[in-house]
Amino acid sequence: MNRREFLYGSMAGAIGLGTSATAFPIRARAQAIGAAGSSEAPATAPRRLAVAHRTIDVNGKAARVFGLTQPDGASGLVFDAGGNFDIALTNNITEPTLIHWHGLAPPWAMDGVPENPAALLRPSEERRYTFPVGPGGTHWMHAHTLQEQNLLAAPLIVRTMEEARRDEQEVVILLHDFSFTPAEELLAKLKGSAPAAGGMPMSHGAMGHGAMKGGTGQMTSSGAMPMPGHAMAPGMAAMDLNDIDYDAYLANDRTLDDPQVVPVEKGGRVRLRIINGATATAFTIDCGALSGELIAVDGREVQPVTGRSFPISMGQRLDIRLALPKEGGAYPVLALREGAVERTGIVLANTGAPIRRIAAKGDVKGPIIGLDLEQRLRALARPSVRPVDRRFALKLTGTMAGYQWGIEGGDKIEVKRGERVEIALSNMSMMAHPMHLHGHHFQVTGINGASIAGAVRDTVLVPPMARVNLAFDADNPGRWPFHCHHLYHMATGMMAYVAYVP
Repeated sequence: MNRREFLYGSMAGAIGLGTSATAFPIRARAQAIGAAGSSEAPATAPRRLAVAHRTIDVNGKAARVFGLTQPDGASGLVFDAGGNFDIALTNNITEPTLIHWHGLAPPWAMDGVPENPAALLRPSEERRYTFPVGPGGTHWMHAHTLQEQNLLAAPLIVRTMEEARRDEQEVVILLHDFSFTPAEELLAKLKGSAPAAGGMPMSHGAMGHGAMKGGTGQMTSSGAMPMPGHAMAPGMAAMDLNDIDYDAYLANDRTLDDPQVVPVEKGGRVRLRIINGATATAFTIDCGALSGELIAVDGREVQPVTGRSFPISMGQRLDIRLALPKEGGAYPVLALREGAVERTGIVLANTGAPIRRIAAKGDVKGPIIGLDLEQRLRALARPSVRPVDRRFALKLTGTMAGYQWGIEGGDKIEVKRGERVEIALSNMSMMAHPMHLHGHHFQVTGINGASIAGAVRDTVLVPPMARVNLAFDADNPGRWPFHCHHLYHMATGMMAYVAYVP
């Protein structure tokens, strides 16, 4: 039996391992996540996707959350690279929303940011999105509103023909941080005020829709500590790692009290497609006993980097290839919360392998994420080496006092089509910021003053007091958001726009 045959029978094996139905069922080859048919609908008809309510179990409590589902209930989408993105999106919840296709490069009008330029999708409204899907990669789709906190997100995978032919199993992992407290209330606590009636407005327009039912989410006291590699000058504030202590941390909608157990073949190869869909939590992926090979970030291939742990900030994606031992066993893949003991994850296991219980809190804190890996990453394909036509210097600013965040110089990012653009980011705050540019991928070209030919990404982490340079080709006209992917930093001002001008 080869791996292809094994994969199609693997769900029976999952029952033998004592697992329940998975949130994101695993398949190999070009298939919709959780579906049994082709990844591509006929060219004459769009594939249908709905924003809907669903209920999941979080540590023994029912949680009513949002989801993005196909008519058969499958979560997420898979496309063939070079094909057409053709989706009819319906809003089946009782409040307006809008979905951003994170990692794709649609026309500006279809990007999915409220009032930029598209209006929110009203309850019961349907809207069609059609554009070239682009090259292969691990991407995702999510609300560009506070509804993202309530799990309004799903994987969006684009597979190449080469990937479809490989004799390896794909496992998609979508990470979340979860609170029973409504997002508006969390934000109000961060700002030190009571929530306003109705939706909490966000900085780019009507971002304040969405809520959760009941809850106990708490603000952290600070989590302050010295920054690695930085001496603490007199009067300098300490680094703030986490500003919200969540009720749970999820991998494919599940905690480690009841993790997803993925059946795998002895001696097989596995490609992890990991998406950090958390709104305010960075993780380190811990491969445990397995050595992993990082082969792509944010959907773009990199020169392979071997290791057992890999950092991933909010909005980022990692593709990690694993070679499983021939003798078989059970292999946890964990996501360790930055600077804290909480963790989540899944288990890869052969049929019949004993699976030990994994505590939701570890004995040691997860690593603080810096730029060590970023400095090592190199794009596999040679990106543009054109001279830079236009440069911008931006400062990331903010403070926990009053919870105010911003981008100094962000109101003046004007570019012309065809230009090569470089942005220098300097983080002047005491929190890290994963900066995401819509509609484009960029290359990391400098870290702390040193030039590199780094990875091609759409989201790069800028730690406190660090400097990161990025460069991109201005080839997709519009007014594109450039923001921190920490939801509450974005909601309170850390959002700018790259605006094309004649």
